[in-house]
Amino acid sequence: MATSVDRIPAKPAHPSRAGTGAPPPRRIPLPILLAGLCLALPVSLVCGAGLGASGLSWAEVLRYLWAGLTGGALGPDEVSAYTIVWELRLSRAVLAAIVGAGLSAIGVAVQAMVRNALADPFVLGISSGAAVGANAVLIFGALGALGIWALSTAAFVSALLAMLLVYAVARTERGLTPLRLVLTGTAMYYGFSAVTTFMVFAAERGEAARSAMMWLLGSLSGANWASVPIAAGAVLAGLAHLGWSARRLNALAMGDETAAALGVDPGRLRKELFLVSAAVTGAVVAVSGAIGFVGLMVPHAVRMLVGADHRRVLLVAPLAGAVLLIWVDILSRVVLAPAELPVGVLTAVIGVPCFILLMRRRSYSFGGI
Repeated sequence: MATSVDRIPAKPAHPSRAGTGAPPPRRIPLPILLAGLCLALPVSLVCGAGLGASGLSWAEVLRYLWAGLTGGALGPDEVSAYTIVWELRLSRAVLAAIVGAGLSAIGVAVQAMVRNALADPFVLGISSGAAVGANAVLIFGALGALGIWALSTAAFVSALLAMLLVYAVARTERGLTPLRLVLTGTAMYYGFSAVTTFMVFAAERGEAARSAMMWLLGSLSGANWASVPIAAGAVLAGLAHLGWSARRLNALAMGDETAAALGVDPGRLRKELFLVSAAVTGAVVAVSGAIGFVGLMVPHAVRMLVGADHRRVLLVAPLAGAVLLIWVDILSRVVLAPAELPVGVLTAVIGVPCFILLMRRRSYSFGGI
């Protein structure tokens, strides 16, 4: 059985063009693309730490970053600027990279799992479930005894409860089917969204309602170093599992019958992908809110560059998502500075026209999904 999986070919990204005479799309060689993204990521992190409304020079920013990395000494008059660069901006940029990588990779997995080109990490209803717990903290002060951990803990726990509910409703004797997953997740999304909307309208304090709306639209304003390890651990574990399953994802994208003929159990793989997707989505949503379009747009853009082979897509998509979200977060801080835009607003503003242009490309068939 394992031997059959090893021989699974990558699904052609554009099977519909066979015999049409259409030229194949031009692709960037994978080593060059990976090298460019690996270079862009640290540069973006430095820019995330340096760009803002405080007016610090780049020499100061680099010195504070070096001091943070090496434990160098600082003068009493530099503590405030160091805190801005290292504690506030850099932690936020790092968390943006983690969230962007996680959403992009899970977007690839969910689109393969439900075989739907419009699927993203939030199609399972997990994000809206997390919003219920987060709003309970922001609006009603639930779990106040946990202090700074209250928001992320409530969001993650409610995301896991939402996952169990979606799984219980969608599961049949035949296992998890793509259609039931999409329909159940969509129904739960609207149900949980109704609950969170009721919470916002029931809020007695206007500032609490505003904080809840910021979280619902996606925001990294609450980022700190304490929230990085948990989110990073969940994303790295998810990436490791997806990378190990890349060949099986190629088989699943061809259809359940073809996957079974190639020695892949589609029901078992779909269950694995559901659990991994829910856990990673819950972890990143708990620290960033519901940031849309990253998990939908990045996988399609990456397939356009490297093809539909999941072994290649899962190498590039996390890096591309990380770089993208760092720069979107930078824009959210500087466009209306000193005010701040929700990150999800900018991902939609950028994602919608890009998605329309992608649909207009006659050479692209949405990964053959």
